[in-house]
Amino acid sequence: MKSILMTTALAAIIAIAGVSSVIAAPAPTTGLVPEKVGNFQLTDTTRLAHELFYFNYTPAIVVMSQSNGSKVSREAAAELGKIQAAYKDKGVLFYMMNSNLGQSRDATAAEAKSQKFAMPVLMDELQLVGEQLGIQREGEVFVIEPKGGFKVAYHGPVAETAKAIDAVLAGKSVANPRVDVKVGSTIAFPERGKAAEHANISYAKDVAPIIQAKCVACHQDGGIAPFKFDSYEVVKSFAPMIQESVMSERMPPYFADPHVGTFKNDHGLSYEQNKTLIHWLRAGAPRGSGPDVLKETAGKAPEWPTELGKPDVIVTLPEFDVPASGTVEYQNMRIDNPFKSDTWLKAIAIKPGARSVLHHVTSNHSPDRGSAPARIPGGSVGSYTPGAEPQVIADGAGAPVPGGGKFSFSMHYTTVGKAAADQTQIGYYTLKSPPQFIKRSTVISDFALKIPKGEARHKEIAYLEFPADAYLYTLYPHSHYRGWSVELKQKTPDGKESLLLSLPKYDFNWQRDYDPVEPIHIKAGTKLIATWIYDNSEHNKANPDSTINVTWGEQSFEEMMYFRVNYRWADETVSNVRNDLQVKLMDSRTIGALDNNADDKVQIDELTGTMASVKPRFADLDLNKDGGLDKKELEAGNVSRATATRDLRDADIDL
Repeated sequence: MKSILMTTALAAIIAIAGVSSVIAAPAPTTGLVPEKVGNFQLTDTTRLAHELFYFNYTPAIVVMSQSNGSKVSREAAAELGKIQAAYKDKGVLFYMMNSNLGQSRDATAAEAKSQKFAMPVLMDELQLVGEQLGIQREGEVFVIEPKGGFKVAYHGPVAETAKAIDAVLAGKSVANPRVDVKVGSTIAFPERGKAAEHANISYAKDVAPIIQAKCVACHQDGGIAPFKFDSYEVVKSFAPMIQESVMSERMPPYFADPHVGTFKNDHGLSYEQNKTLIHWLRAGAPRGSGPDVLKETAGKAPEWPTELGKPDVIVTLPEFDVPASGTVEYQNMRIDNPFKSDTWLKAIAIKPGARSVLHHVTSNHSPDRGSAPARIPGGSVGSYTPGAEPQVIADGAGAPVPGGGKFSFSMHYTTVGKAAADQTQIGYYTLKSPPQFIKRSTVISDFALKIPKGEARHKEIAYLEFPADAYLYTLYPHSHYRGWSVELKQKTPDGKESLLLSLPKYDFNWQRDYDPVEPIHIKAGTKLIATWIYDNSEHNKANPDSTINVTWGEQSFEEMMYFRVNYRWADETVSNVRNDLQVKLMDSRTIGALDNNADDKVQIDELTGTMASVKPRFADLDLNKDGGLDKKELEAGNVSRATATRDLRDADIDL
C-alpha cells in the first residue's frame, strides 16, 4: 500500500550485547561515505523487513542515523518528519536507522512510540549497513538515488535534505553533495578500524567452515543449488553474489526472527559468522594459507537425509508429465497403504522427481469401505512444499497410520515454460513400538481473504482456539507468491499476547517447518493467531498479476492464508485417545477465519472474499442485534466455508 512506506527485507538482525555506543567525539563525517550503496535488508521495530533494492522504482530514499534518548536525534527526527510530510505525494521513502550497540529493538520501538516517529526505524544490529554507509554520528542524512545505481546523492545534516531531494527529483546533481554533520554524539563502530585484521581473516580456519556448515548441504554435487561450493576458487568467483545474498538475507535460507523463539532447525548465520563472512568479503576474499577444506571434503548429496538414513519404507508415486505452459489441475494419486497393520512414524521425507514444477504435496489416509473402525487416528502421511526438509516427529510422539486402506496424494504442479516429468518418492521412518503421545496437526486459515489489487502491504489474520492444554511441536506457515511476512502469536484467556514465530520476510521458495527447541505449552482457551502480510503490488517481482483483487484459491496465481501447527494434547496418550478434542478445536475454525480483530464476533465488514455472500443474511443471523455474529450465531445460520462457496456460485457477489 502506497500510503504505508514499509516494506520488506529480512530478519538479519541478531541480538548483541554491548556497552552504550553514544559517545562524544568531534570527528568529521563525510570521508567514509561511499559513492553507491550495495543492497541490504533490515527489519524495523515493528518486525517488518525492508530491502533496499526492492525500491528501485522510487525517485529517492532518505535514511537518517538515529540514537535513543538523544535530544539531537529527537529534534532531527522531528525536522525530518516535516520534510517527509512535504514529500508524501512524490514517492520519496523516509527511514531512520539505529546502528547503536546496546540499544535493543524493544528500546528503539519504545522510543519510536514515545516520539511518534512518522517513519520506520531500521535496526542495524550487526552494524554492517552503518559500516557500509560510513555513519559516524547521529542525525546524519543520506539521500540515495535508486535510478543512479543507488548513488548516495547527498550526505549531511537534516537542514539541507529538502534541497537535496529537490535536486534529485529534478534530475540534477546536488549542489553540496557532502556536508559535515557537526552536532550530535558519535556512534561507535568497533570493527571499522580493523581493516588490517579483516584482511587476515583465515579462509581455511574461519570462512570455509562457515560455508561448509551453512551452504554445502545445498551447494554440492547432486544438491538442490545450481552450483557447487567445492573450492576456494569457486567461492572467490562468487564473492560479490555471496556478499549481496548475505546482506539481503536471501542466504542462508532461514528467515525466523532471532528475537522470537529458538528452533531446532536454525540454519541462519550466527552473529559472529555473519560478521566474519562479510568482513572477509569486503577485504577482497583473500586466500591466505592453509588447506582448502571445501576441496578436501567435497562430496555428493545423499539420496536420503544424512541424519535419517535410508527409509524403512519407500513409496514411489506414478509419474506425471507436466506441460510447458497452462494451468494443471490438482492430481490425486491413490495407492495401496504399504502398512498392513497399525504403524507409528517417526519421520517422513519426500523426494520430488522434478523440483521446478512441484508446488506442493498433501496427503491423507482413508480406510477401505466397510472396514472396521481404525484403532488409532488417521491423517496426513506426508507433505511437501518448495525448500521443505524432512518432517521429524518430536521425541516421545509418533504420527499414527492405521493399517490397510489407501494413501491419497494431492499433487499440485505449476508450469515453468519447459515440460518436465515428475515421479515423487516418499520415505517413511517407522517406530518399532508405539510412542507415548500422538502427533496431531491442524491448520489455521482464512478462506475469506481478499487482497485488493495493487496493495503492497495487506494484512489478514485468522485463529483457532484450543479447547484443552496442548504442546506445540512444529510451526509451519504457507502462502503463495504474494506472501510477504508472517507471524504466529498466542493470546491466553486473560488477554495476554506473546509471539511464537516471526518471519519478517517470507520466501515462497523456502517453506520450512520451525520446530521449537522445547515444545510450547498452550493453555486451554488460548487462541493461536496467525497474521499474514501480502504484497499484491507491481513491485513484487513474483506477483502473478497485480491488477486483480485476489481471493482464496488453490493455484499458485491465486493465494492462500495457511498456517499448520503440529502438537499433542497434554492429557492424550496412545492408550487414551481424545478425538473429542479435535472436534472441539474445529468448532472455532469458521469464526477464527472471519474475525479479523479477534474480538469473538464477526462484523459485516469482515465478510470478504468467498464469505461476501453472507452479507445479505447478516441482519437475520445477528439474533441479539449487537452488530456482530458470535460462534453460536454462525453455527445457527449454518455459516461455513462450504455454504458460502455454494452461495457464491448462485449469486453475483462482489468479492
